[in-house]
Amino acid sequence: MKSNVKKAKAPVFTHGGAKAFNVSDYNQLRRSVLSCLLWEDEFYESGVTITTRINDLIKKVAPERVAALAIEAREEQHLRHIPLFLVRQMARLDTHKHVVADTLESVIQRADELAEFLAIYFKDNPNQPLSAQVKKGLARAFSKFNEYQLAKYDSDGAFKLRDVMFLVHPKPAETSGTYGNKRPKLTASEKLFKGVAERTLATPDTWEVELSAGADKRETFERLIEEKKLGPMAFLKNLRNMHQAGVPEKLIKQYVNTSKFERVLPFRFITAAKYVPAWEPYVETAMLRCLDGAEKIDGKTVLVIDVSGSMGNKLSGKSELTRYQAAAALSILAREIFTDLRVYCTAGNDGTRIHKTALIPARRGFAMSDAVTKSAEVLGGGGIFLAQVCDYVYKAEKNAARLIVFTDEQDCDQKLNPATANAFGDNNYLINIASAKNGIGYGKWTHIDGFSAQVIEFIRQSEQFVDLN
Repeated sequence: MKSNVKKAKAPVFTHGGAKAFNVSDYNQLRRSVLSCLLWEDEFYESGVTITTRINDLIKKVAPERVAALAIEAREEQHLRHIPLFLVRQMARLDTHKHVVADTLESVIQRADELAEFLAIYFKDNPNQPLSAQVKKGLARAFSKFNEYQLAKYDSDGAFKLRDVMFLVHPKPAETSGTYGNKRPKLTASEKLFKGVAERTLATPDTWEVELSAGADKRETFERLIEEKKLGPMAFLKNLRNMHQAGVPEKLIKQYVNTSKFERVLPFRFITAAKYVPAWEPYVETAMLRCLDGAEKIDGKTVLVIDVSGSMGNKLSGKSELTRYQAAAALSILAREIFTDLRVYCTAGNDGTRIHKTALIPARRGFAMSDAVTKSAEVLGGGGIFLAQVCDYVYKAEKNAARLIVFTDEQDCDQKLNPATANAFGDNNYLINIASAKNGIGYGKWTHIDGFSAQVIEFIRQSEQFVDLN
């Protein structure tokens, strides 16, 4: 008589040839989703490959977990298209479609996403009907937006907001009712829906509307700044336009000194300053003020940044930012929050399979970003060698309250198993910033997929939770 023996899973490897972890279908889906820009190619995999894998994994994961992942991708990672894609794929499955309405209502957070979802839904078959759950979710989502939001995002794309409205029939918040033969006066909600149908909503006063109508650039930006109608993100996005249009420098300084830049990640400032070096001091001032109020985290923190060749890949097809520039932005954020921070950059040589690692000077602001990005030029283009770099950093530091590794996880060490890496921190985190199929940061690591400002908040809260228990 023989006992049943659990069949061992076949070994899996990174694109660099190192042994990777076999993880559950849910964790495989999670790592593929939370760094994903839908249908965008990455360094090691095509957008089609990633999207096909996500589609296959959705079928294997419980619907409630897929729904929660879609909401997390939208609300915490601020991804826009992949949450819509997840909902679209769930709508195809009898096992998952019951969660579609609630999930769709949650993930649609901008009015233009109503039309974007229709574009994704009808991509394969323009003649298929909308499912009942999709109609219900879109109708609820439609009713979340006011006139300004609907007018701002009603574009002339393949689908307009009126198309959405006519397909899903959202209900106005209040109706006028009927009064005999008299024609009732329309309520505010009914007027809003009528404006969507006739495309007569009040035009919002934004820079996009003004400039598309042919207004003078300099006059438009000066007026919006003076009237406090230019938000922080629009200000950073248009810094180059304002410089080219001749907006006075004193007005830029005034804006920076009187505006709040809350919830703006450092990489937004880095990109803005890149295009207008003359105004870099103002941009850096705004960035550091944005981080001033952040609650500090005590204890020695060691941050290891992968600056290998694959990390030089752009975040997206339209982005000017590479993955290690995003890592540089994280280092700026970390410098302002962790009271005792050591930053190491690492890469190596794929031929000799030997790492090369350097301690980055303790700088602030853009000087920190410059030091991180320049390190990529001298540390070699090879991939990360996790076991080697952890031994190197441990020898230099001996201990840490937390060890954080920022990487795309495509380890190239074919001799030392990444699973044996010396995770010497009291707490150890590996932040994965790519959607590659297999990764190395499991086991003794707290694995974090995707990057946003919430990464550091997650670390803070998880350690506070441990302290309380």
